[in-house]
Amino acid sequence: MNHPLRDLVQEAFAPLGVLARATDHFSPRQGQTDMALAVADVVAHGGSLVVEAGTGVGKTFAYLVPALLSGERVLLSTATKALQDQLYARDLPRLVQALNLPVRLALLKGRSSYLCTHRMEMARRDTQIPDRHTVHLLSRVETWSLSTRTGDLAELPGLDERSPLIPLITSNRENCLGSQCPKFKTCHVNAARREALGADVVVINHHLFFADMAVRETGMAELLPSVRVVIFDEAHQLNEVGVNFLGHQLGTAQLLDVTRDMLATGLQLARGLADWQGVCSGLERAARELRLMGGKRHSAVKLRWTEEVPEGIHQGAWEQSLQDVGAACVQALQALDTVSEIAPDFMRLHDRVAEVAKRVDAFLNPCAPDAVRWVDISASQMRLMEAPLDIAETVRERLMKQPAMVASEEEDQEPPPWQDEPSFEEAPASHDASSFDAAFPLRPVEDTRPRSWIFTSATLGDDPRLRWFTEPCGLESATVLRVSSPFDYPAQASLFVPRDIVRPNDPAHSAQVAVLASDAVRRLGGRTLVLTTTLRALRAIGDAMKQQLEGSGIEVLVQGEWPKRHLMERFREGSKAGEGGCVLVASATFWEGFDVPGDALQLVIIDKLPFPPPNDPLVEARSKRLEAQGRSPFNDYFVPEAVVALKQGAGRLIRTESDQGVLVLCDNRLVTTGYGRRLIAALPPMRQLQTSEALAQSLDALSQDFISRASTTTF
Repeated sequence: MNHPLRDLVQEAFAPLGVLARATDHFSPRQGQTDMALAVADVVAHGGSLVVEAGTGVGKTFAYLVPALLSGERVLLSTATKALQDQLYARDLPRLVQALNLPVRLALLKGRSSYLCTHRMEMARRDTQIPDRHTVHLLSRVETWSLSTRTGDLAELPGLDERSPLIPLITSNRENCLGSQCPKFKTCHVNAARREALGADVVVINHHLFFADMAVRETGMAELLPSVRVVIFDEAHQLNEVGVNFLGHQLGTAQLLDVTRDMLATGLQLARGLADWQGVCSGLERAARELRLMGGKRHSAVKLRWTEEVPEGIHQGAWEQSLQDVGAACVQALQALDTVSEIAPDFMRLHDRVAEVAKRVDAFLNPCAPDAVRWVDISASQMRLMEAPLDIAETVRERLMKQPAMVASEEEDQEPPPWQDEPSFEEAPASHDASSFDAAFPLRPVEDTRPRSWIFTSATLGDDPRLRWFTEPCGLESATVLRVSSPFDYPAQASLFVPRDIVRPNDPAHSAQVAVLASDAVRRLGGRTLVLTTTLRALRAIGDAMKQQLEGSGIEVLVQGEWPKRHLMERFREGSKAGEGGCVLVASATFWEGFDVPGDALQLVIIDKLPFPPPNDPLVEARSKRLEAQGRSPFNDYFVPEAVVALKQGAGRLIRTESDQGVLVLCDNRLVTTGYGRRLIAALPPMRQLQTSEALAQSLDALSQDFISRASTTTF
């Protein structure tokens, strides 16, 4: 399958090629070259490619080099905004310079990542800002807003993404005023979109990709550039992200948000023209009554919604509560109708309330086929959820069958569309295609080649066809490539499974994990990550380790006590030579995307096998579907899910060719069951430690080596 792009890629990755000449620390790796050539073939001819590339392969360069050398327009989607920033600010500029290519890059995030100056001014006049700290933060944001070019809130240090200020100074699809906004000409979101339209490579994230797809179905113009080459990095998250966006939901927090905005806007812009207090209190009361249907909850729970009503809730009361929300929406719409001409804010509020009423009607009707409903309840809110079981149909019908589109030559000669039609929100009514096509008319590419789809991650399953990933993503016909890690795991890493620990369902399990972890941390001097599968275990193990390590000089960091960025920075700093040492106890997002190469992390402890919760409504529905197909939910769903999550967690340990470390899995099912052996086989081939004494010796050796190298560096 020879073609010019393949030859260019082969030369770039050669021992004396352009990457070796222009990039520091580059060394040819056969696995990386194999992956790059496979990507080049798909880019050149179209189709879909799924690549599992083990840690250390260098998959980022393996897909970026052929994509850049192809000259095609590329859409690159990552799992998180942090990975977006890394690609856009570090990896892509380095390669563009090394390859000496005239490539225009753009970074595009969701609305909530950008400052909305109109809403910032509204917040300044809002008398309901919760506390003085938030008022102080708002003042900092206002000062920063005078100098920022992009408006990306990631530029502002110290602004926690969980801050209550964020929704007050950012817009979303529901409250954005579009071209009617008084700050439209300086809108950071639209500026980012304009840059994306003119770019050769646009870096987005999976959430934005699916959010845009969902919005297009409603005729709204959430913009993503039309391209021929689409690459999904960290693709193992794709199905779950897509499922969240392709269903629909209704949340009491969403109702309270629109109520707050309606009250503030009504009192500021149309005081006395409607009974804003009465209308808003009615909608707020209906929202709170709906939340109370779920009872008092001190922790988050999910209620099955098997028939017309969630479990444990009386059907008549449930329907009446939803109808009360709908009736309150009708009253709000009537009030907004009387002032719709006064300001564009009221028209957008009308759209938001109408959308809520539409969702109420949807949840009063039966669930869509091949979908599942449930209710998420926390101490503060309730969310009604409906989602498809996977994204397979969407991928097959709405992605793979669409031809690539480019602007025609005649259209390229016209002035930019936003000069005549100032809003991406307002597509011309004469077009009935997607909103992007309506605002920016396109035609199929002349050579009619199909799009090229590349999906890659370090963990996509444990069988040759990677069915865990390809089946729910509708990619059964894709070309599949598995590239092993180049790391020498038997020499670099050890695996220990304590045989005498109690089973994970034993109440004493977390306490025993904490004792084992504390003893190991003392020997190593910190430099440890403890990963838990539940928040309950997180709190139990974190609290116990704080007590057991008190006075040791080792700092115990626990997820939730600080923002994630602060925890990561503190862990890296605290694990340097001369510090007392750090241990981080974490769950959820720290299982992946937490990259600590070198000596700062040499011990990873995982409390138990990360099986999906069997009573989760989505998990239950997927299991029943497999049973109906005559398949085993445990072997075909639960074990592959655990494999992928376990490989992600274990992947935190060895990040470079020189790293050394120990992985401890505190679940003896790994050595007492058949599926445990399957899970171990899916991990990198680490040497196995059979006894606690062997574990202690390995940790002592790592500690002595660390001290020796630290003293050599010091002197």
